This record gives sequence, structure tokens and C-alpha cells, in this order.
Amino acid sequence: MQQKKVYATVRDMKAKILNYGSLNIDHIYRVPHFVKPGETLASSSLNHFAGGKGANQSVALARAGATVFHAGKIGNDGAWLKEKLDQNNVNTQFITEGTLNNGHAIIQVDDKGENAIVFYPGANQEVTKEEIDTTLSKFDPGDYLLLQNEINLIPYLIEKGHSHDLKVCYNPAPMGHEVANYPLHLCHLLIVNKVEGEALARGGADKKILQTLVKRFPDTEVLLTVGSEGAYHQRGEKQTFQEGEKVKVVDTTAAGDTFIGYFLAALINKKPVQDALAIATKASTLCIQKKGAMDAIPTREEVE
Repeated sequence: MQQKKVYATVRDMKAKILNYGSLNIDHIYRVPHFVKPGETLASSSLNHFAGGKGANQSVALARAGATVFHAGKIGNDGAWLKEKLDQNNVNTQFITEGTLNNGHAIIQVDDKGENAIVFYPGANQEVTKEEIDTTLSKFDPGDYLLLQNEINLIPYLIEKGHSHDLKVCYNPAPMGHEVANYPLHLCHLLIVNKVEGEALARGGADKKILQTLVKRFPDTEVLLTVGSEGAYHQRGEKQTFQEGEKVKVVDTTAAGDTFIGYFLAALINKKPVQDALAIATKASTLCIQKKGAMDAIPTREEVE
């Protein structure tokens, strides 16, 4: 007899993760190259997927074995996104419906597997302070709060998460100039790729970016991903590096989200940082060998 899936309660002995993040409908166009100004370019294929950095990271966390709760806003055209998270063992009790259309992303994927994205935030920008206060009150000190830059009220979320003694993990993607003025010193973990890291550090090579950010935010751990070259983690003076894996790239759309989800899940399960980096690298390597975003995220069994 098959057992019915039972969600973990909010109050639980094991550290949980609340992902306050975006839920998007991704429209993915396969193109020979990214469209240029003034150019009309034919796409060889068009696919529609569930996505959004927040939703992708929640699925990655769940597939990696973490207890994850997703909070955020869907539009009146986005109910199927919530159902998709439910199917992937993400707890959706903190997702509400907004008044705007659901968030959408137009994604170009070229022949090299690289992507370029235009994002319409829609309902993702309708999160209220009252909703945040109510949701955060359901979690315990030591739980994790994961944030990305596709929803509104990020500074408020960082400050409130810190005041609740949650471990605030922030991925400032998509990167904007306003991020430099956010209370990043209150974050437990700052997660950036090379482009985002360069913007925050105002330039520099990989290790220089790390040194600049750690010096600026001495109480914050920094995770810097550098694509196929690998990833760095630094806490204080201790720096850890994980080399990337060279494989044929099909689609990089959800690679970073997969890395983040598997890395955090490993930390929650008390894995050392080096092991967490290795697991996350393996997961993201599997992800880029498949088409799509959320649907390309591997299961824990595939990673193992």
C-alpha cells in the first residue's frame, strides 16, 4: 500500500528553509544566437515551463532532500505553478494570489547553451509587509530564509529575517544597482555568480571579488560561482574551492538555481562545505545537460 505524502509541520526539530521567492512562467526560445538590436530572428523551437529563480531553487532544495516552504505571489494565471511545487514536495501554504498577471520570463537559449532573459515580475512584486511578518513568525531561530531579487521588499525581508534569528541567504539575481544599498551585512550567506560579484565588488578577478566582499561583510559567508570553472566559498579567512566539470552544455537556464538548492540542502544536512560544493557541482552539471528550467533539475538519486 502506497503511503500518502505527509508534509513536515512548520515547527520541527530539523532546520527548515523558507524560500520567499518568485514563481514565473518561462517561455524558452531556441535561437542560433541572441537577437541583436533591430534584428528579427526565427526561433527553431518554443517551450513553456514552470520557472522563476525562487520556484526553481525550491524544487532543487526539495529534490535534494530539504524541508522547504515556498512563500510568494502567483497571478490568476499561475495556479498550475503552485500545483507544480506541490507535486515536487514543496510546501505551498504561504503562497497567495495577487492582482496582477503572473510573473513571466522570455528566455533565449543559443547554440552554445547560454541564455539571455527578459523578466516581467507581475504578481511577484505584490508581496506585503504584513504577509512577510505573518509568515516569518511561523519559523524558528536557526531556520534558513532564502531570497532572490525577483520579488519586492528584499531589504525588509533581510532585516526581518535577521531579527527573527533566521539564517538569511541572499542571491541578488537579477542584479541591480540598488543591491549595493541593501543591508547585506545582515546576511548569513551571500550567493553571487561572477557577473553579480564583479558588480558588488566593483571589478576584480575571482579571488579579488571574494576578498573584497568578505572584507566588506566580515560576518557574512560568500559563495561565488564561476560557471564551468567551479565555485568558491569563503568564511573569514577560510576559503574553499571546488573545480567544475566539463560537459556538453544543452541549457544553462536553471544551473545556478540547482547549485544553490543542492548546496543549501547539504549544509542543512550537516555536510562540510567542501562536500556541499561537490554535491552542488554534480547537480548543476547534470542540470545543464537537459533542456528546460525546473524540469531539468536532477533528483537526489540521479546526483548520488
